Amino acid sequence: MTDKDRLDYLINYLTNERKDLEGLNIPGDQTEKRKLLRSLMNVRMPEPVSEEFLKIQDEYLRGINREKGEVSVEELTPVEEGIYLWQGDITRLAADAIVNAANSQMLGCFIPCHGCIDNVIHSYAGVQLRLECAEIMKRQGHKEPIGRAKLIHAYNLPCKYVIHTVGPMITGELRKKDCELLASCYSSCLELARIHKLKNIAFCCISTGEFRFPQRKAAEIAVETVKKYRRDVKGCPEVIFNVFKDSDYSIYRELLG
Repeated sequence: MTDKDRLDYLINYLTNERKDLEGLNIPGDQTEKRKLLRSLMNVRMPEPVSEEFLKIQDEYLRGINREKGEVSVEELTPVEEGIYLWQGDITRLAADAIVNAANSQMLGCFIPCHGCIDNVIHSYAGVQLRLECAEIMKRQGHKEPIGRAKLIHAYNLPCKYVIHTVGPMITGELRKKDCELLASCYSSCLELARIHKLKNIAFCCISTGEFRFPQRKAAEIAVETVKKYRRDVKGCPEVIFNVFKDSDYSIYRELLG
């Protein structure tokens, strides 16, 4: 089966699941088809799926992820012992764990092709990530509290695990409590990585996107929390501060010297 065949199969499977998509116009262009598949995956509820679908989806996504180019931690240069700064797409990192800035439902972003990191991670991991998250949340019986963390398999991503954490959402003036909760996100992720004996963990800029936490203050909290944890706790994993925007890179570059 070619990549084109896999793409057609996956689109047909997902459109046939829903009666409201009957007669949907399927684009002929491959780039547009890829966008359509991602959209269909984004809006799909966490429901059972066939083994054949998973097999073909996994083959397709692993090919896409190879096409994007994997980046190993060994390729990075530390800014100081055990700490790295890397600018790029976090889903390319072959780290032991990458951190996802999740929402309290922990099911990923349902907006088609949205640019948030939650959407990107779920899109390139595959539908299994949402399915596992849904099962965990069902057992938990309530929304995920802000500042906690959960470790989940990464499926088709080059990393081993995705650590999901819910950061504080800023709706008015920044409060001391917001800063404490953001620090808790970082320490909770580090503790989870340490417990599972992970060698390294890559942090995104938690809460600074859709959750509107001020970039510089968030970076200051991130760096301070990570450095304190590494000083105080034995067996702390190496940390990669992953940034996407040039503005975030400049801030972290300054803070890390």
